[in-house]
This record gives sequence, C-alpha cells and structure tokens, in this order.
Amino acid sequence: MTEFNSFTSLPWTPLYTQSNAVTDFPVDNIGHWVLALTIVFGLAVFTFENYLNYRQYLAYCVSKFPSELDVTVAAIDSSKKTTTTETKDGEETTKEEKDEKLLPKLKEKFAKAQSYGRDKAMFGMISSSYEMIEGTAFLLLGFLPYVWDMAVRMGKNKTFFVEVESEIGVSLIFLLLITIVGMVTGLPFEVYSTFKIEKKHGFNKTTTSLFVSDKIKGFFLQILIGGPFVSLLLKIIQWGGDHFYIYVWIFTFLFSIFMMTIVPVVIMPLFNKYEPLPDSALKDSIVALAKRLSYPLKKLFVMDGSKRSSHSNAFMFGFGNNKRIVLFDTLMTQVEDSEILAILGHELGHWKLKHTVINLTITQVYFGAAFYTFSLCYSNDDLYAAFGFETPVPTLIALMLFFQTVFAPIEKVLSFAMTIFSRQCEFDADKFSADLGMSSDLQSGLCKIHLENLGAMCPDWLYSTYHYSHPPLVERLSAMMKYDKKGK
Repeated sequence: MTEFNSFTSLPWTPLYTQSNAVTDFPVDNIGHWVLALTIVFGLAVFTFENYLNYRQYLAYCVSKFPSELDVTVAAIDSSKKTTTTETKDGEETTKEEKDEKLLPKLKEKFAKAQSYGRDKAMFGMISSSYEMIEGTAFLLLGFLPYVWDMAVRMGKNKTFFVEVESEIGVSLIFLLLITIVGMVTGLPFEVYSTFKIEKKHGFNKTTTSLFVSDKIKGFFLQILIGGPFVSLLLKIIQWGGDHFYIYVWIFTFLFSIFMMTIVPVVIMPLFNKYEPLPDSALKDSIVALAKRLSYPLKKLFVMDGSKRSSHSNAFMFGFGNNKRIVLFDTLMTQVEDSEILAILGHELGHWKLKHTVINLTITQVYFGAAFYTFSLCYSNDDLYAAFGFETPVPTLIALMLFFQTVFAPIEKVLSFAMTIFSRQCEFDADKFSADLGMSSDLQSGLCKIHLENLGAMCPDWLYSTYHYSHPPLVERLSAMMKYDKKGK
C-alpha cells in the first residue's frame, strides 16, 4: 500500500498498488503523467458534456411552443388532402376531420414533453456526476489492481471449486467481479429511471418480477457469451505475435457476423414475444413494398413491447437473404397503416442506400485501427504500471487501460463523427421514403410518434449536434417539405 501523493506534484500514485509495482517515474516517462492526464481528460469531458446537459435542461424549461415547429407543422396540416367519405346515415365527413390536425395535438402535449425532458435531463446530470466521481475514485484508490489481486486469491483458494492460475482464467474471475460491482452500483439508477421517471410520465409497464428476470437473463448471457469471447480474444493476442492485431480484427469481424445471426433468433426471443403479423391490408402493403425494393423479406413480426413500455418503434434485422421486419405492438395503435408503411419506407431506405453495410464497414475499420494502435502500446509497461500494476501487466488489464487512456480522446472524436454521419443517413432515408411517394405519411407518422413518446420539441442546438444520432423533428420535417417542393 502507498499513500496518496500531493495533488500539486507528479506522478500521482493510486492508494493501492501491487507489491512490486513501480511508483516513481522520471519526468520524461509516460508513467509520470498518464494517471493525472487520464483523470484530467475525464473531468474535461464530463464538464463539457454536463454543460451540454444543463443547456438541454434549460431548453426543457421553455414554456412557449417553438415558433419554427409551429410554422412547419401548420404547413403540414394545411397541405393535407381532404378526402370526402359518406357514412351509413348519409352524412358526409372528411378524412382531415377524422384524423384531426397535428399542430393542436403537439401543442397539447408540449408541456408534458417538457416535463418529461426536464426529469430525464436532471437525472442524466446526477447519474453522470456519480459515474465521474466513481471512475475517478476507482483510479485514485487503485480499484483495478485491488480487484485483480482479489481474483488471483480467489483462483488459488478454489472459490469456483477448481484452482485457477492461468492468466485467462484469472481474467475471467476479474471480469466477473467487475461486472457484479457495476451491476450493484448501477442498479439504483436503473430502478429510479424505470420505476420513477418512466412510470411518472406513463411509459413504464415493467413489473418488478420482469425487471429482475431481465437482469438475471442479461447477467447470464454476459457470462455465456462474454466469457468465451474474452478468452479467445486474449488467447489470440498472446498467440499472434507482433501482428496479433490482424488476427484480432478477423476474429472480431467473425464474431460480429455470429452475433448478427444469433441475436434475433436466440437472444431477443428470451426477452420479448414475437408473433407473425396477422393477414391484413397492412401486411400485404409491407410485402408489396419489400418486393418493389427487392428486399428479401422472410418474416413479419409484431413484438410485445407494451409489456415493458408504451414507447414505440419498428426495426429490421437479419443477415444475407434472411431479412425480417419487427413492429412494436404500441406503434400499431399510435399511427395509421399508411404511416407505418412510410416509416418502413424510411427503414428500407437505410438498407437500399447501403447504410447498414457502411456502418458495419466503419465499425470494422474502427476495431482494426484500435487494435493496431493497441499493438503499438502493448509493450509499454510504464503506461500500465502508473495505475498500480506490476509488470508485465496482464493482457486484459493492458487492453482496458489502453481504451481508457490512449484511445479515449480518439474514440470521442470518432464518436462525434459517427453521430454526424448518422444524422445525414437519417436525412437520406427520409428522402428515400419521400421519393416513394410517402412524404406526407412519413411527416405525420413522425409527428405522432413524437407525440406518443413525448420527444423533445425544442432541443438545444449544441446538445442535439453533439448527442443526437437522429436530427430534431423540425429539421426532418423541414427537409422533407423542401424535397416535396423540389419534386413539384
């Protein structure tokens, strides 16, 4: 054990260090700076992101309905085609009268949406503050070397009925301990978010037994899938020599394909019930749309999302020619069939425009670059010794600390770039749906989903630029209206 160094001098040293860990480094050595720089960088990111959270909170405090959204939705309402129909008693009515205007509904839900947003923003600031405090404390206290030494003792003492001495075996015990700690410290926040915030605003349908069941299933899935994955990953790094990053990249690519294959057919059904969409005009329309776009649709499902939440969604999954579409049961009660079709036109646009393939390619390039960079740092013992570890450091620890230190700034930049790219993909998919002649239905469908989910109607521009993978509602609506004008 060592004592804390003064925060006015370097190097900073964790309170707990392994018995033979180096604790003093020359000023020109990375070990002299890395712990302090890691903490300072984490604090800088936290300060900036919490500033954005506060800006978003202030945006949720606005009581006046946003004028830009008012003008945009009013234009959508005014452009609706009025269809005259005749009832059994001979009276005429119109589709526009039956569907009602969207703008009054948005204005009616505006205060509720703002209240929901304020609660989420405040909760986000509190939870992120705790995460920052916890992460900093763990680094300064030497939590990781302490847990690693505990894992070594547990392995030697046959805690799991057999003696575990190999590095990979100890690594799995270490990960188990870290996972349990993370579950315990994160549980109060999950419970409050689910049973307080979501319930207060009418979304939560999750029972206590279902919540516990989900946590247990998730925990064992992490063990059943994560354990073999980590074991193979560490083995490949140790076996691969100087060019291990090539083999690791191949392995992560194959694992991604494996997960894309088994998640929809094995894992997702453990949490939700998937039933075939009943024969109907909607089903016929979806099948026809898929055929029109040469989308290899094999199955159409309705998912019981309502057993957990009243939030709605739709998504597609599947690999190769085995594609499937899933509709939340909540979505089918919130929007019209024509609007569901327009929303699926948007989702199919992602597929037709190769967004899925592009995202998979970018992900693989990201992993390749990350592991190549890791290979350059792998043998730098001083980098890891600064966190209280003896050298040579275990492979898993080197990997974890690499992503927490050297790669952390790179990851933040890449993450922001991907957010920008994702928003552009959303605009492109909206345009694709509009080109199919579904612009009006997509616009009204997006408004209704926003209504039912109490989405942000006037988000802070800087917060949304940094965080939103989807453009704000008013930007999507305005873009589609421009497409419509150009097409006339």
